[in-house]
Amino acid sequence: MDPIVVAYALYLLISIPLTVLVARTLSRHGRTFLTEVFADSPGLANAVNQLLVVGFYLVSLGFVTLFLTSHAEVPTAREVFELLSVKVGVVALILGAMHLTNVLIFNGIRRHHLAPKAAPRPATMPYGMPQVPPFPAP
Repeated sequence: MDPIVVAYALYLLISIPLTVLVARTLSRHGRTFLTEVFADSPGLANAVNQLLVVGFYLVSLGFVTLFLTSHAEVPTAREVFELLSVKVGVVALILGAMHLTNVLIFNGIRRHHLAPKAAPRPATMPYGMPQVPPFPAP
């Protein structure tokens, strides 16, 4: 068998399970996080979680697939492992960056949702109407 085909097979056998592991971790912990944020709407929490996970899968697996090809010559087992280490290392770095991005998105959603709401401003009186103080004068 051609060594490059072995490298491709090993790359996919490592990269795809790694992607699935990260996505499941994000899904499990993201659901817990979003359930707290959207306590009043658990359906919305699950929907946002699923959308983020699907987006993660699409981007990650798309990258893994696009990064599969190589024009390198790999006649020896050593070169197969060197090529494989570079490819899996880049995939791991990209997955880590995507994980960090998802955590930042979750944190942004949480901050926005849990931020104190501004008090409504009192209505202004039309011109010429006497202003009444909000509390009795001494």
